Amino acid sequence: MVKAVVLGASGGIGQPLSLLLKASPLIDELALYDVVNTPGVAADLSHISSVAKITGYLPKEDGLEKALTGADIVVIPAGIPRKPGMTRDDLFKINAGIVKTLVEGIAKFSPKAFTLVISNPVNSTVPIAAEVLKAAGVFDPKRLFGVTTLDVVRAETFTQEYSGKKNASEATIPVIGGHSGETIVPLFSKVSPSFQIPAERYEDLVKRVQFGGDEVVKAKDGAGSATLSMAFAGFRFAEAVLKASQGAKGIVEPTFVYLPGVPGGDAIAKETGVEFFSTPVELGPNGAEKAINILDGVTTREKELLAACITGLEGNIKKGVEFAQNPPK
Repeated sequence: MVKAVVLGASGGIGQPLSLLLKASPLIDELALYDVVNTPGVAADLSHISSVAKITGYLPKEDGLEKALTGADIVVIPAGIPRKPGMTRDDLFKINAGIVKTLVEGIAKFSPKAFTLVISNPVNSTVPIAAEVLKAAGVFDPKRLFGVTTLDVVRAETFTQEYSGKKNASEATIPVIGGHSGETIVPLFSKVSPSFQIPAERYEDLVKRVQFGGDEVVKAKDGAGSATLSMAFAGFRFAEAVLKASQGAKGIVEPTFVYLPGVPGGDAIAKETGVEFFSTPVELGPNGAEKAINILDGVTTREKELLAACITGLEGNIKKGVEFAQNPPK
């Protein structure tokens, strides 16, 4: 029996993510939690003729405890999008506070669950989650993941004309670093099967992978950000974790992890100077089995991109740790 939980299930990412999880044959029970509308979302999804039995909870009557108890995998897309007049710092404080509260619930009610953080800014919210779990004495770095799969999905999609794959996801394109702007580093030199990107297109493609979210915000006239593509990416990573946990071999996905706690991570931490980093990770029954170092042999330009990435990551990680240790009153 596999129980999956979505925290933030009524939102723009949460609803399509919950739909995809409900349709998955890997899940026997799906619990949805949010501060509003969850019973309606659950009722709607419950009419779908798939395996998973579905429940929906609100904060009242111990809803978070009921949702999380017995969970094997928890996906967190909770948070709010930036609204007019709101600074990025305002947004950070709100979303960071939401993630902190939800992870405190995980620490209490399902400390052994795989925890997948989608809530932005991932570069800061994953360190917050780690600090909360550490404080509760239940931190297992192999079971905490920042979901950076959307960057990979975009890289696959945007280079399809060069990979020549009818299904763009058949090309493996490592995207490492973090999950915002310049912290996102696509390693086009490491694609498999190998293909060439024209030199005159390289910089534009790097920027498009890094700032693809801006395209969606612009196309939605500022009324929203990437929700459907993020839900797809979140589901793709959750499915990979579940398949690996059930014994499937050879599953490797880039994800933002605490390097010192994952086998192979120390070498990457030493080379980059940061403790949290998105790198290809081999998944297994216990989560992150091995962090794979693919920094050897990167191009000169990729080294420059990595330098900018690490500068950004250092500040993002520090901000998350400081928020968790000294939350605003």
